[in-house]
Amino acid sequence: LNLFSRSRLILRSNCLKTTTPFRIMSSEVEKAQTAAPSEDTIFGKILRKEIPCNFIYEDDKCVAFHDVNAQAPTHFLVIPRKPIAMLSQATEEDEALLGHLMVVGSKVAKDLGLEQGYRVVINNGKDGAQSVYHLHLHFLGGRQMKWPPG
Repeated sequence: LNLFSRSRLILRSNCLKTTTPFRIMSSEVEKAQTAAPSEDTIFGKILRKEIPCNFIYEDDKCVAFHDVNAQAPTHFLVIPRKPIAMLSQATEEDEALLGHLMVVGSKVAKDLGLEQGYRVVINNGKDGAQSVYHLHLHFLGGRQMKWPPG
């Protein structure tokens, strides 16, 4: 009987741990269901400095900044200055830029102390839960990531 009670407690604990991230993910999925590619996005406004943002990295090809809806202790985005709506619309001409985004993300992750590891996520399209149609890479770390992620 004690073993059963302990098992039940563990299961309850696991449910509580997964409930909150699921709710957050649901909100993001809901946003993605209503989002659509458009001429302008919030990231375009950030790049044009119409919306204030503290960049943690900036060069002529991309910028990086902390995500306002952090899903991990450290969560930042790397976005290209070139307006590419989603990864599936990138072309061979974008190959060097895509590599640059990854290298920049790796450097920023190191600068932010993510030596133990981190996760890189690119949401692509409605079913991929993309809520902003300007290519962006999520870098998440600062805790043990779970698997499978979605």
